[in-house]
Amino acid sequence: MNLPNKLTVLRIILVPIFLVALMWEFPHHYLVADLIFVAASLTDLFDGKIARKHKLITDLGKFLDPLADKMLTTAAFLGFMACSIGNRFGGAMTDMLMWVNFIVLTREFMVTSVRLMAAGGGKVVAANIYGKLKTVFQMTAIITAMAFEWFIELLSAFITLPQIVCDVMVITYTALIWISTIMAVISGVIYVFQNKEYIKTK
Repeated sequence: MNLPNKLTVLRIILVPIFLVALMWEFPHHYLVADLIFVAASLTDLFDGKIARKHKLITDLGKFLDPLADKMLTTAAFLGFMACSIGNRFGGAMTDMLMWVNFIVLTREFMVTSVRLMAAGGGKVVAANIYGKLKTVFQMTAIITAMAFEWFIELLSAFITLPQIVCDVMVITYTALIWISTIMAVISGVIYVFQNKEYIKTK
């Protein structure tokens, strides 16, 4: 349990706290949830940098780091389906999030299965660069969505926002989330290809 691994565990601990802030509708809860999510995302940045700089990379870290990332991003996407982020712009947004969750979770199950087979061969496989890029896009999309929701709620208390403003926000969020989903599929396929020796039968 070196410092990078402690940061990763902190990210895991922050996940349920983030979900409570996201789902509990108190004033400015989207802002609070967003700040918690940003803090958790920063631990993902620093644990890797510290581990590489001070040569503190461990098998535990290789296991916990991608697990913590998946917990954080999956919690956000599922939470979006249950709160007004999924409902503000109609059922189409909820339908989109359902498909995104299905695709992303299928990818994660596939990658986890490969990791389990690799572990059976005595190897702990870390996330690849493509998986990291996928996570960056996911976190960017999630942070943007919550920031937009807070911004809309804040301004709506004083003025009536033009529909085009909301539309631009939806298009931006939708584009980011689909980019991250495409990255998830691509990174998953690359991950399986790079570790295909663990799923070949003798």
